[in-house]
Amino acid sequence: MKNSRSQHLSQSSPAHIPVMLNEVLHALQPEDGGIYVDGTFGAGGYTRAILQAADCTVYAVDRDPEAYARAVSMAKDFSGRLIPLHGCFGSIAQILRTENITHINGFVLDIGVSLMQLSTAARGFSFQKDGPLDMRMSQAGASAADVVNTASEKDLADIIFTYGEERASRRIAKKIVMARALTPIATTLQLADIVHSVLPQHPKLKTDTATKTFQALRIHVNDELGELEKALQAAENILLPEGRLVVVSFHSLEDWRVKNFLKQRAGALGNNSRHLPAAPAGPSPTFVIEESNGLKASDAEISLNPRSRSARLRYGIRTAAAAWHDEVHHA
Repeated sequence: MKNSRSQHLSQSSPAHIPVMLNEVLHALQPEDGGIYVDGTFGAGGYTRAILQAADCTVYAVDRDPEAYARAVSMAKDFSGRLIPLHGCFGSIAQILRTENITHINGFVLDIGVSLMQLSTAARGFSFQKDGPLDMRMSQAGASAADVVNTASEKDLADIIFTYGEERASRRIAKKIVMARALTPIATTLQLADIVHSVLPQHPKLKTDTATKTFQALRIHVNDELGELEKALQAAENILLPEGRLVVVSFHSLEDWRVKNFLKQRAGALGNNSRHLPAAPAGPSPTFVIEESNGLKASDAEISLNPRSRSARLRYGIRTAAAAWHDEVHHA
């Protein structure tokens, strides 16, 4: 990456500050002539910075129709170097094949919900304003309202516990089932009120008690962890030697998967105990890890963008070794 261009040209939009942008560029190392994928285009902060950092091409992917429309609009500024693609990043290999692309130099992901999605009441991701209980990033398929009104009490409890790490999941699920028996749960504030009836909000609490339940439903509705796992496996197949996988995550469920994938593929997991026999030699490492603990946002960035406080960036550099598994195909 050319130093004269890597001093990035500041953030793309005052409404949305790309998290850990300098660190993402450092990890990705965009080069002239390279082909890169921004798997979570969102507001386009990473894409714009990559295109400004090198004379390269970026395939900008997003399942959200509104984000895709933003990518189409931004593409006009980059003379054919930005190619917008509509779809889920977990299907990146299949999506790229439609463009006759089989291998790339870099793949960046910013996992989770975007500020635009959170701030738009009609999308139903947040309970800060009342809106339809939707949460679908793709604006298609089953919504959060469909889940809370049709899933069994046990399934609801499992979703809230597994994806929200909410200890009161059983009580919340029971209250949801009781409430929907009287009237369908259709809005974000309806659901938030149900959670608050189980977990009252206190002024001293920094985080709203409904946050974990909303996070769990969002992850479930969008199969976020499943998409992440598919994307990690796809990265192993589509990255060229020296290609870079860069992932920014915001909570432990995501970060654990990224960390374990990279450590496994780098041959860095090993045995948990020195008393166990040595593990048999596995496939050759497909990634090299330079920052084993990942990277966190600087204090200066956190002061400007509090959302970055929970961010963790991990990246791996592809070796020339064969992929461990054949590409997983999903319907």
